[in-house]
Amino acid sequence: MILPVFSISAHQYTGSTPMLIGIAIGAYGLTQALLQIPFGMLSDKIGRKRVITIGLLLFTAGSVVAATAHSIEMVIVGRLLQGSGAIAAAIMALTADLTRDEQRTKAMASIGISIGMSFSVALAAGPILEHWVGLSGIFWVTALLAIAGIGILHLWVPSPKRLMTHTDLGPVPKQFGKVFGNKQIMRLVLSIMLLHLLLTTSFFALPHALQDVAGLNKSHHAMAYMPVLILAFFTMVPFIIIAEKKRKMKSVFIGAIAVIGLAELGWAFFAHSLTAILVCLWLFFSAFNILEASLPSMMSKLSPLENKGTAMGVYSSAQFVGAFIGGAMGGTLYGIFGLEGIFVASAVLVVIWLLLVFPMQAPKHYSSKIIHLSDATMNNSADFIQQLKAISGVKEAVIVPEEQVAYVKYSPDEINMEELEAFASSH
Repeated sequence: MILPVFSISAHQYTGSTPMLIGIAIGAYGLTQALLQIPFGMLSDKIGRKRVITIGLLLFTAGSVVAATAHSIEMVIVGRLLQGSGAIAAAIMALTADLTRDEQRTKAMASIGISIGMSFSVALAAGPILEHWVGLSGIFWVTALLAIAGIGILHLWVPSPKRLMTHTDLGPVPKQFGKVFGNKQIMRLVLSIMLLHLLLTTSFFALPHALQDVAGLNKSHHAMAYMPVLILAFFTMVPFIIIAEKKRKMKSVFIGAIAVIGLAELGWAFFAHSLTAILVCLWLFFSAFNILEASLPSMMSKLSPLENKGTAMGVYSSAQFVGAFIGGAMGGTLYGIFGLEGIFVASAVLVVIWLLLVFPMQAPKHYSSKIIHLSDATMNNSADFIQQLKAISGVKEAVIVPEEQVAYVKYSPDEINMEELEAFASSH
């Protein structure tokens, strides 16, 4: 909610400079990145709900600090404290605890959709709230929403009967070396970092472009954002279908990055035109939505089963690192080069991004399945894995003794599902 308004309204705080304003925008990403993996692992030990509650309380405290701040330094402290409520991994683990294995993908997709919807609503709501209650009011609203989240968690969300470590969702410390050494995975980790870096940097500059250059008062920014965001959502859908159903994931991925570069160049050279700004905003968010939806799918397809959860943890942390760097970079560039400098630098970053990801392999279309194993099968795990891999279409299989399950990756185009189901039910 502060993203579309903070850079043009934060001058009310004492000590404000473009660089410090940018750091305040991105500061939450630093603590999110540092604590995301530790909080997820802590939830395995002390419980999901306890960690989620602690995280929401930390977020509430940060919101109160930011809401009552009079200096930009205290806003940064508040933003750092907000970010320390790093509960995404714990929420995903709780979801996995509470859903059947065959429903887990749908549950995770539902959470992803809700995040995307809330992001769009927040961008439109931010300018409206800032007009009514100011920046401090936005922070008070976020504090109330976090408290409401605690109420929902304890009143409506069931408690899992037992905690389980989910290797496909959570990080395993001994797997970090393999993840960082995998070029395919690290290209995608770099991609999510750059995507959120560009988002944060661009939204440092866009409010200025809309108000100071194109002449649109900040109280009317919501009317500009909402139609563009809705249109961008509908633009995204056919490309996601093409990527998944037509097996054109790499082409759509590369194309979306290029479109973000075009949007940045458009903002750099046509910021005086409100129409041009909005057309480029539509291009940017259409591509952003495509990448935000397709990158986790690509990570899942390219990550080996044994380190999939670790790879996703690194991926999630990189996203927040990008937000932090983007805020600081946007403020610094604006102070030195102005709006045009931000957009030109962003376009250059997109070119570098394209050069880095262009050699990547096109991800193959795989699905996954979890098989719960009996004690007898666990005692003959080597034979079980050998028989499982002999089934046509099975590409990868690994047993996790702590969970007493086997994770299977298979090609839906090649697999005989009846054979796989029959084999799984017999063990």
